[in-house]
Amino acid sequence: CTILANIEVAVVVDAFGLEQTLGNTLFASSFLATDILSECFGKKESKKGVLIGISTSIIFILFTLIWINYIPSQNDVCHPFLKSLFTNTPRILISSLIAYIVSEFADVQLYHLIWNITKNKSGDEKKFLWLRNNLATLIAQFINIVIFNFGAFYKIYDFQTLLTITSSCYIIYIATSLLDTPFIYIARKIKKD
Repeated sequence: CTILANIEVAVVVDAFGLEQTLGNTLFASSFLATDILSECFGKKESKKGVLIGISTSIIFILFTLIWINYIPSQNDVCHPFLKSLFTNTPRILISSLIAYIVSEFADVQLYHLIWNITKNKSGDEKKFLWLRNNLATLIAQFINIVIFNFGAFYKIYDFQTLLTITSSCYIIYIATSLLDTPFIYIARKIKKD
């Protein structure tokens, strides 16, 4: 998910009347994955999932640096396209990696903080799953999108375009966060059974 999202994020699209990067929807699924890991297997396992995502991102960054610097065969037709796609990628990937690290660990921490608060208030650890899932994810996604967009695209796009892309991306994140709620309930039910 993180690798594909990092490739797709280089493309700016108009979707639902909003200007945004293509990788946003796919990247949003990583928050659902860590929330499911938190809910079903605990904080330690969700942090392990984040570390696996970080590792795959670092490996991908290293491979893209190799891809753009290899000397292609005279019969190669793909290298110019790969070079074009991945030339700006180190900045995008490093911004993505920083945003991913900060926001995913924030998501895990917030998820368990909200879980502890609602468990203490209600006396039931099963209640308020929708709240911890959505609140933790929405805060973490805001952190992610601000760090990523300003790190990856500052001075590439003018400030107004950057604000528009950031706002649009966050609106899409809000929609995807609300839409993923049934899936965390399903995951919890499957884990219980």
